[in-house]
Parts: sequence; C-alpha cells; structure tokens
Amino acid sequence: MASKKTGSFCSFCGKPKDEATMLISGIEANICDACVEQASKIVEVEFGNTVKGKKQAGDLQLNLLKPHDIKQHLDEYVIGQDQAKKVLAVAIYNHYKRILNSEDKDEVEIEKSNVLLVGETGTGKTLLVRTLAKILKVPFCIADATVLTEAGYVGEDVESVISRLYQASDYDADATQRGIVYIDEIDKIARKGDNPSISRDVSGEGVQQGLLKLLEGTIANIAPEGGRKHPDQKFVKIDTRNILFICGGAFNGIEKLIAKRLNNSSIGFNSTKKDRIKDSDLIEQIAPSDLKSFGLIPEIIGRMPMITFLQPLDREALQNILVKPKNALLKQYIKLMELEGIKLSFDKKAIDLIISKAVEFKLGARGLRTICEKLMLDVMYDAPSMKEKEITITADMVVSKLADLDSTKAA
Repeated sequence: MASKKTGSFCSFCGKPKDEATMLISGIEANICDACVEQASKIVEVEFGNTVKGKKQAGDLQLNLLKPHDIKQHLDEYVIGQDQAKKVLAVAIYNHYKRILNSEDKDEVEIEKSNVLLVGETGTGKTLLVRTLAKILKVPFCIADATVLTEAGYVGEDVESVISRLYQASDYDADATQRGIVYIDEIDKIARKGDNPSISRDVSGEGVQQGLLKLLEGTIANIAPEGGRKHPDQKFVKIDTRNILFICGGAFNGIEKLIAKRLNNSSIGFNSTKKDRIKDSDLIEQIAPSDLKSFGLIPEIIGRMPMITFLQPLDREALQNILVKPKNALLKQYIKLMELEGIKLSFDKKAIDLIISKAVEFKLGARGLRTICEKLMLDVMYDAPSMKEKEITITADMVVSKLADLDSTKAA
C-alpha cells in the first residue's frame, strides 16, 4: 500500500503533492520543499555551517584593490599616517592575493604577514582597520586583549577572539576563515620584566603564549555562541591560517626604550643638540628589540613581522580630522541638525578654540569628540523644540561651554 503512495506523498512528512510547492522524487521516496529546508537547517546546526561546500580560492568574492587604491580609500576617512597606510595596504593586498592563489601547486608557499600598529591613543589605529574591513567587505571584529586570560581563569580564552569573528561573519565558517581580527591593547598583556616568567601570568605572558598558534595558523575549536567552553558543548572548527591578525597598542613609555637603544641622551660630553632625535620622531625608529624590552615575548613579535607606527597628531592634523574626511566630526553634527531641518555652521575662531583644547588634552582624535560632545549638548537638547532654522557656533559659545573642562584637563 505504501509503495502506491510514493508518487503523490512526501515520504518524510506525508504531505500530499497538491499541498506542496515542490515534490522531489527519488528512487523509492519523495521529499517536499519544506522538508528540504528543515533538513538543511538541521545539518547546519549539527556541523556548524562547514558543509555548505568548500569554496575554491578563485570563487572568493573579495573586493581586492591594489595597494595604491587601498591607500586612496583610506585617505578619504583617515588623516595623515601615510606610513601606516602603506604598510596596511601592502599587507592586505599580499594576504588576499595569497588566499586567491592558494591552489597553485608550487614549491613556494607564501606565509601570511600579521601586522603590529604602535601609536598613542586617538591616532587612528582602530579607525584604519575598521575602514579597511569596510573597503574589502570581509568579516571583521575587534577584540580587547585586556579581557583575555589563560585557560582555567575567569575571563575569556584566546579562542573567543575567533568566536567573535565567526559571529560577525553571520556564522559562516568559510567567510570566517578569510576575515580580519584586530586585537587592541596588545601592550597591556606585556610581561612585567624582560625575563621569562617561571610562574603563571594570568593575563600577561600566558595570554601571549596562548595567542601564538592563532596568529601563526591552527585549527581552533570555538563555541559558536561565545562564552567559556564546557565538555558537553558543540564546537566549530575554524582554520586560522588565512585569518589576518592586526594588533595595536599605545605602548606608553616605549620612546624611552628607543632613546636608550639609540643612546639618544642629552647627558654626556659627546652628546650634542644637533645629534639628538626629537621625542616626537623617536617612534619612527621602533624595532623588534624595543618591543621585547617592553614586555612582548620574542615568539609573538616574530609572528607579527610587519611593524609600523602612527605619529602623534599635531594641530594641523587635528584641524583636518575635524573638517576634511567624509565622516568628519563637524559634518556629523551638521547632518544631525539637517535631520531636524536646522542649518548648523561653525565660526572659524570657534574651530580654532576647539583644536586648542584638544591639543591641551593630548588625547588625539578622541579628545576632539569629548570637546564637541560637551559643546553641542545643549544645542542638540534644544534643537527638536527650536523654531530657529539656523545655528552658528561662535568662539564665545565655545569659551562659555568649555570653561569647566580646564579642571579635568588630561595630563
């Protein structure tokens, strides 16, 4: 009796042919479109999206641009930092060219080059990497090294970095394996001394050692939903060989180590003012030995062969950041007021005062936002109820609104 019904019923749910959108026939069974969709979801949950079919390297949909084009796009959003832009452009181009040609049966195997960005807070490290990911249209996530701990301690395991990237790629394992991870505050996990630790270092050297295999390339077992691992949990296997890691940190005080290495001291008979390098230019001379002296272990330095620096922002750079990029800070406030039907403008003297305050704070571009938020608070509060259609921010308004910030000036 059952064999007579196989031509008109779904063998899985029993739905008649005339009630199904589509009925796919096999040798001795049929399946409807609803059961196909349900089965696909079950397989995805069971195997963590790894059975979608391995994409060939040539099929990757990457918006890969040439280094010059990558830098040109970065220039539209980030002011200055030409050296860092060039390093990132070359690293990105070579990395994804390597992925696209991974099927070549050649004896020469190209290794990936992870990047280390060194620069003061507010110089644009995170903005550079976030803009890169947007240009390339690849999965991207930011992880904070300060919350990572050794396995067994309260905090996050190093594999949680990959778990975040997996979530950012909409749980697509193939996309995850060609994404970009930015690990911020890498300097905060430096070991306390230049000598190897003989005991467990919960969030310092131990975390650096845990990151080694991820940076180089390994099969990481990650928890799809994040959080810490437990024995009964289902894991997703992610190959990190083609994930580009970009690490960044302020490395406060590293200039003294660079100066010491260069013997750049004003004390002594042989030292002259002419021979000394300006303190602001010391960061350009950064070398792996300085990072080792700061507290990064040699193994992790070796896995980030491309080291570049970001210069502290001077007055001219801060002014350009305020008004020039596509998403310049003042343009954002002007756009917000436009949405309320109000035309907002800034007096030139007012802009100069804002920049002067930012230079005092020594917080880089973040200092600009702090000042502008303080300045614009009352304006944005009153704007939805205002009848005026034009507002001009004057120097007097800046002086009166920012007077109380002198007491909170950053050192």
